[in-house]
Amino acid sequence: MPKAPAAEQLKLLGLQALDAKLHSLDVRRKALESDPRVGPSDAAVAEAANVAHEANRAVEAAEAELTKVEQSVEQLTSRIERDEARLYAGGLSKDLQALQQDIAGLTARKSDLEDTELEILERLESLRSEQSAAAEVKAAALTRDAELRSELDAGLGSVAEERAAVSRERADYVAGVDGGLVEVYEKTLARRGVGAARLFHGVSEGSGMTLSPGDLATIRAAAEDEIVFCPDSGCILVRSPDWN
Repeated sequence: MPKAPAAEQLKLLGLQALDAKLHSLDVRRKALESDPRVGPSDAAVAEAANVAHEANRAVEAAEAELTKVEQSVEQLTSRIERDEARLYAGGLSKDLQALQQDIAGLTARKSDLEDTELEILERLESLRSEQSAAAEVKAAALTRDAELRSELDAGLGSVAEERAAVSRERADYVAGVDGGLVEVYEKTLARRGVGAARLFHGVSEGSGMTLSPGDLATIRAAAEDEIVFCPDSGCILVRSPDWN
């Protein structure tokens, strides 16, 4: 068995406590990084953005349609004005009759287009209302998402700051522990997830289990400076004065 003075072995409990803090902070960081609210928030923003985009497209299409109708009305108005000017200027009765018929046809078409123009304007008013509502929903979704991101970023920042402080404390602590013992501890921590735990009244705090009489006898027979391991969890068992 590897060996280290009993007093040095006791120091492993402080080191394990610091590593437990680091592990807890890592768990918190992962929980923040995988916060279950992020997915729904992203989905809400995407949905709101899509609805707003479609509302914008609908308004743009209606505005383009309105512009086209308005241009047609202007063109018809200009043709009617030209024909009326020619009509008022006089001429052959046959020509005047043709102009009157043309003016009547143009006027009827203009009237139909003006009705269409009014229909588009009414539809456009409704579409713009929907556009405004969609923009508000999108803005609200973005605001909620930004607030969530800010909350998570603040949490991650706090965890990172605390972890850095604990890591510095650990480095200082390790400097005061026997190097060979630390090496055994680090290897055990990497393999088992727990480097060391107290053996208290026959119970391994690494596994939470009471050791068998045979395992206790083996540990009892070991010298104080021998490093012993938990038969269940595999971590180093630190024997306090009243371990048995």
